[in-house]
Amino acid sequence: MDTSRMTEEEKIDAGVLFYPEAPELVAIKSRTHILNVDYNMTHEDEVEKRERILHEIVGTLGKDVVLQGPIAFHYGKHTTIGDGVFANFNFTVQDDGEVVIGDGCYFGPNVTIVTPVHPLIASERKRMRTASGEERLLCYAKPVHIGQDCWFGAAVTVCPGVTIGDGCVIGAGAVVTRDIPANSFAAGVPCRVIRPITEADSMRHKPEILADNEIIEE
Repeated sequence: MDTSRMTEEEKIDAGVLFYPEAPELVAIKSRTHILNVDYNMTHEDEVEKRERILHEIVGTLGKDVVLQGPIAFHYGKHTTIGDGVFANFNFTVQDDGEVVIGDGCYFGPNVTIVTPVHPLIASERKRMRTASGEERLLCYAKPVHIGQDCWFGAAVTVCPGVTIGDGCVIGAGAVVTRDIPANSFAAGVPCRVIRPITEADSMRHKPEILADNEIIEE
């Protein structure tokens, strides 16, 4: 592939090596990192201010999004967040590549989503030669796509290139290295599907926990 006329952003989208210290990328990251700090300095009851800052950080922000904070977005503009998303403390999104989070997803504390990938060979990781003959540190990125109505336990890490289907539950501490099909309970390091989520998991079958509450039929 001829990348000589591509911008660094175009290289990211194409999934090829790019130069993360390119001035145009550094400018995006620096702006976003400052906005992260601005958000993290707010109080929880400063709802309108928080929403305003989030709109400046992420590429697309849905309705009724609550990010407890502190947050850490790398580029921000490469992330899409759907409606009704909640994230607990220390939500980190290293969105060199595209990150899409569907409606109604919940994230426990210390969840991390990662898209960049570095070469495994140490010498290649330190520097490679670009098409223009310059020696630079290069990396590439793989997008992360998360469906609707997923729940992530505490300290989950979602690795580059992963797609997680609708309605999944990811157990605490999992490291998700491969795709997870819809309506699955998955956990472990590396994360694997434990079993499907079925009607048998309904709270209606746990009356001792349901107490005098009621299931809302959809």
